[in-house]
Amino acid sequence: MKPAPFEYYAPTTVEEALSLLAEHGYDAKVLAGGQSLIPMMNFRLVQPSVLVDLNNIPELAYIRPDENGGLRLGAMTRHHQVEIDPLVAERMPLLHETMPKIAYSQIRSRGTFGGSVSHADPSAELASVSVALGGRFRLQSQSDERWIPANEFFVGLFSTVLEPGELLVEAALPSMPARSGWSMMEVARRPHDFALIGVAAVVTLDAKGLCDQARMVFLSAGDVPKVAHKAAELLKGQAFSSEAIIASAEIAASEDIDPGSDIHATAEFRRHLANVLARRALEQAFKRAAENK
Repeated sequence: MKPAPFEYYAPTTVEEALSLLAEHGYDAKVLAGGQSLIPMMNFRLVQPSVLVDLNNIPELAYIRPDENGGLRLGAMTRHHQVEIDPLVAERMPLLHETMPKIAYSQIRSRGTFGGSVSHADPSAELASVSVALGGRFRLQSQSDERWIPANEFFVGLFSTVLEPGELLVEAALPSMPARSGWSMMEVARRPHDFALIGVAAVVTLDAKGLCDQARMVFLSAGDVPKVAHKAAELLKGQAFSSEAIIASAEIAASEDIDPGSDIHATAEFRRHLANVLARRALEQAFKRAAENK
């Protein structure tokens, strides 16, 4: 298949890109890494009449520390850059652990952080990890700028709060508190395929070693990254124990997520996998939190 005809623009500044998006509105699509958009255009699942290519805008590709111990990532930062950057490994170990799980090295050499989260595929690791880390996204248009928490950014299958004329330009990931542990686990039929189910977990302990806060965010478990609110609430104030983790994982798998059935797995099987992965991820996160003082 070949894509339907379209006009192509390759701006060299953010201002020029925003001007094109404002001019063409709903008719325009943004090209970042192109690892999802181009196949969809080839199969004519999407048929934009205008393509705005961001690959000639170097100001959108960066990884920077912020003053509070977190990170700022430009929307056009390649997956491979995030994967190998020592600052990411130091400040965002959950993100560092996640990157090699994303597709194959060829895909990671072209795919971008902003492109992945803007695509809003509920099977994508970076969407769930951004929510688990309490990230925020900076959206910019010709006339305005706004910050959106990651857990409010995704509104449905391949849908976000981005308006016509808006561009995601930056992600801000806050530092994890002291005594925090993390884990990213997923199951796929083949290594680097889209996960049948996955979970990103973050656990923070108080000075007594009890769970101060916990967050589990599942991918491939609904139309958006699914936050396991009930399971996390169950862990608050709890010490690390098999009983607490088993109970939390069962609640997450049975009540917090909404997986569907498809040719790859049934909803029942996905719930079973979610239960198993949640237990394993929580165990690892608790242990890492106890070591991370």
